[in-house]
Amino acid sequence: MKDENIKKVLLLGSGALKIGEAGEFDYSGSQALKALREEGIETVLINPNIATVQTSEGVADQIYFLPVQPYFVERVIQKENPDGILLSFGGQTALNCGVELYRQGILEKYNVKVLGTPVQAIMDTEDRELFVEKLDEINVKTIKSEACENIEQARKAAAELGYPVIIRAAYALGGLGSGFADNEEELNKLAEKAFSFSPQVLVEKSLKGWKEIEYEVVRDRYDNCITVCNMENFDPLGIHTGESIVIAPSQTLSNSEYHKLRALAIKIIRHIGIVGECNVQYAFDPKSEDYRVIEVNARLSRSSALASKATGYPLAFVAAKLGMGYGLFELKNSVTKTTSAFFEPALDYVVCKIPRWDLSKFRGVDKELGSSMKSVGEVMAIGRNFEEAIQKGLRMIGQGMHGFVENKELEIDDIDAALREPTDKRVFVISKAMHKGYTVDQIHDLTKIDKWFLEKLKHIIDIDEAMKKCNINTLDQDLLRTAKVYGFTDFQVARAVGLEQELGNMHKAALLVRNKRKSYGILPVVKQIDTLAAEYPAQTNYLYVTYAGVKSDITFENDHRSIIVLGSGAYRIGSSVEFDWCGVQALNTIRKEG
Repeated sequence: MKDENIKKVLLLGSGALKIGEAGEFDYSGSQALKALREEGIETVLINPNIATVQTSEGVADQIYFLPVQPYFVERVIQKENPDGILLSFGGQTALNCGVELYRQGILEKYNVKVLGTPVQAIMDTEDRELFVEKLDEINVKTIKSEACENIEQARKAAAELGYPVIIRAAYALGGLGSGFADNEEELNKLAEKAFSFSPQVLVEKSLKGWKEIEYEVVRDRYDNCITVCNMENFDPLGIHTGESIVIAPSQTLSNSEYHKLRALAIKIIRHIGIVGECNVQYAFDPKSEDYRVIEVNARLSRSSALASKATGYPLAFVAAKLGMGYGLFELKNSVTKTTSAFFEPALDYVVCKIPRWDLSKFRGVDKELGSSMKSVGEVMAIGRNFEEAIQKGLRMIGQGMHGFVENKELEIDDIDAALREPTDKRVFVISKAMHKGYTVDQIHDLTKIDKWFLEKLKHIIDIDEAMKKCNINTLDQDLLRTAKVYGFTDFQVARAVGLEQELGNMHKAALLVRNKRKSYGILPVVKQIDTLAAEYPAQTNYLYVTYAGVKSDITFENDHRSIIVLGSGAYRIGSSVEFDWCGVQALNTIRKEG
């Protein structure tokens, strides 16, 4: 049941947008404030970012545009005298600030209760030595690492562990100051950089090439646990999860592997004592079924935003309610509006998250991807199959690509090197390599990307090659339908059948394909994301368009009372959360007008 002593709550935001902390924390904070308001609790927000939705009128009762730092937070606590504080909705910035407030005794001094995950649990997950000790207590394997206070210690640790190693700065965001070292010379350079960000640096044995799997887990104070979503990185370990294409639900785990990691995630969250939501990241060796826990984020993260949108399960909203003392069984399921929130979503579709980089805006910047995050935005695509979802996603990132195939020719001197050393264009290098005759095995050896994903990408290439043998008149109904089901646009089809050369005008060419498709009766349907595998009727507002369906899930009334509002797409330099704010304000105004 709800804690009736809590009448006023302080929520820490994430401050200015930065690489690794973007609109996802505006989303989680807004959801938490909505949950508190529903309970009649007065809310106080500290967030200096003026462009966010959560700092708009009517979201929080009191808003302070101040830095999320202990000195300023203490002044607000003095003035507002809140009963409770929420730390897990403002990313790493809010967590670090909360830990500092706890250490300085400020929370105790003003009698402010930490709602949700206790500070000790946050410290157990953030401090590497405590984290390893904690998981050792329940015999869960972690990556062998040494915490070092100076470069000499780092050298010694690397020699003991054996190269290659990864260097990570503790309490850092987005893999800041991290990287891989194959020898002592590289280690010296990296350690120097890492110590400039943090007083503690971790030297770990590198597991480059293993799979990276994530689970989003929720626990209430009565010890009920569920895994809301599991995700798999397209790229193997060695590339920061924020830099990788991520697929939900995981596609390449066997049933026993999935349940083994799920059981471990629940065991971990119970032992650490998290209340609310957390994210468990694993390294998994597909050959031996061996695993290591990379880290546990005792907060809402980038992955939580993806899991929420992918499953329709409002993680931030639920986490805020659990922080107030509710049990999962006491909360309503937002998809059915009738059953409880104590359920694990089942997905009959595939979701693909693809990052967007703006590296071309900077001269001389290193385009190689690694353990430190560089992407500035991301998109989410939904499809009935992996091929459809990834093609949609590659179009959405807004970098002039039409999908996995039929793009402008990439100029690459050495394909092997481009596959071996990942850059922001690697997925298109794979496309080029496949067109040039590289086999799935060859690409797997160079990239360590799971063969299942590469086989699916090869399937897109096969459809493309089949269309290249046709012209618009010989393109039959079955092949055209297959192309549409697997994510090809009319534009891609027109280019594949050679209409670009024939007509010299891509607009006319795509129109010709569209008319032919319509004459065959190949039309898209609108699907609702249904996370209950049709067991109960779903009532979500998350929709996607697909050609792999028979009928639409919703009916459109032609009453001339509908308005389309266009968003700004993936965040990029010069366009980010401020356009979310504009979109939300526009929608609220339209809704008020009925």
